Amino acid sequence: QVQLVESGGGLVQPGGSLRLSCAASGSIFSIDVMAWYRQAPGKQRELVAGISSNGVTNYADSVKGRFTISLDNLKKTVYLQMNSLKAEDTAVYYCKARDVEIIGLDNRRYEFWGQGTQVTVSS
Repeated sequence: QVQLVESGGGLVQPGGSLRLSCAASGSIFSIDVMAWYRQAPGKQRELVAGISSNGVTNYADSVKGRFTISLDNLKKTVYLQMNSLKAEDTAVYYCKARDVEIIGLDNRRYEFWGQGTQVTVSS
């Protein structure tokens, strides 16, 4: 089992910045992808940004140019730097990790979620 602990959420004014962190611990095989999702009230959970263990990133169109995802492989921690925040960025942000167990020629993938951290953008 992998445990994910998020931190860094809070209340910020429009145009401000926040940095989210998510640290993975526990019985880990090999995490190959970590990502941030968010869920606003009454909406479906959506992908915000993802990063592979070799540094390949992808972003939702709505956050490109404003958010940056990064990964510290040694610390097993993923970060989300959020700049130029808007009211529509308000949501609970969740961290997800994909853990890969290699058994012979077979790869088994397991997904784990953090408990979420609230981000509120308001004046």
